[in-house]
Amino acid sequence: MEYFTERGASHRDVLDKISSKYGLNTIIMTRKTITMGGFLGLFKKEGVEYTGYISDKARQDTSSRDNQAKKAILEAAGKKESSLMENLLEEVKSLRGELHSGPINAPVKQHENIENLDELLRENDFSHNFITELTDRLKKEFSLEDLDDYSLIQQSILEWIGDKIRIYKEKPSRVPRIFILVGPTGVGKTTTIAKLAAIKGIATSDKSPLSVRMITIDNYRIGAKKQIETYGDIMGIPVSCVETFGDLEKKIHQYNDADLILVDTIGKSPTDFMKLAEMRKLLDACGNGSEVHLAISSTTKTCDVKEILSQFEPFKYESVILTKLDETALVGNIISLLAECGKAISYITDGQVVPQDIEAATKIKLLEKLAGFSVDREKLLRKFPIYNSAIWR
Repeated sequence: MEYFTERGASHRDVLDKISSKYGLNTIIMTRKTITMGGFLGLFKKEGVEYTGYISDKARQDTSSRDNQAKKAILEAAGKKESSLMENLLEEVKSLRGELHSGPINAPVKQHENIENLDELLRENDFSHNFITELTDRLKKEFSLEDLDDYSLIQQSILEWIGDKIRIYKEKPSRVPRIFILVGPTGVGKTTTIAKLAAIKGIATSDKSPLSVRMITIDNYRIGAKKQIETYGDIMGIPVSCVETFGDLEKKIHQYNDADLILVDTIGKSPTDFMKLAEMRKLLDACGNGSEVHLAISSTTKTCDVKEILSQFEPFKYESVILTKLDETALVGNIISLLAECGKAISYITDGQVVPQDIEAATKIKLLEKLAGFSVDREKLLRKFPIYNSAIWR
């Protein structure tokens, strides 16, 4: 099997070279942009490079067409009529056109390792657009020789995915800091609020506790009020339940001496526009300095994640908290959609234990969750170092 590499100023130039040199049915394996020419680092220009190979069938097809052309020329040579010569010229033009169009219409076969990574990304539930962007980048930036190194391109893919994950960075804010958690029913908002209250409101060997207060407006779900009050009693953190705008405004004012106020909200369906609007109006009582965060379960279907991100947009949430990470093996859809929407992740929860099963989000945590990848943790840590990124210290 004969391999080739051809370069040119444009795709058309390279295709013309390939068709004239190698004939029909050449198999294009990679295409990438390169830098050509230049003198002493100057006058460089952009070009393209194609690599591929010629199958035995391609040689047979080319030979057959050459023989047909020769036969037509010999037959025409023995005849005097100008009309036959004109026919011959038309046949030669037609044959030339077919030869030039061969590589464009020929099937493009991807490198085996690109196909393997494409399948691996699909198995991790990444979106089609996300996968296409990654594999197109591989074709553009990697040579045929580099594509043979599966470990190298796998590590590069992981780093490119990590580049697309946004981690929430805290902003300077006034005291008390008012943190509101919204999200659909069943994603674990109340448990998450309790975990945050515990890690910030309970003293440890290396930090002093913050003055924390909890408020819930969820007085409708059976047991919700009792659940958060129980957490508060255990941790020694005051808990208040409110129902109206006025009640919430008064309670925020009453807790003005606290460091942190955590507000638990009612779980709402993203399709219940009226209820979402009512809750948005109620939360205005927290003031302009409050910050809203959106809780999404890691087990949520792709189409539902899109709906949730969109319908909670009026709340102007600053980050996403991923809950129930321990209940799924696939996070590609979450990574894809958050990257496409430009949303950052602040916290990850992976269990029901308060307060242990919560941590500040890191790129490494999500990358290690991907199935089927051989993760070189040391390399990834050099690329994405873990800092003490807790939102409140």
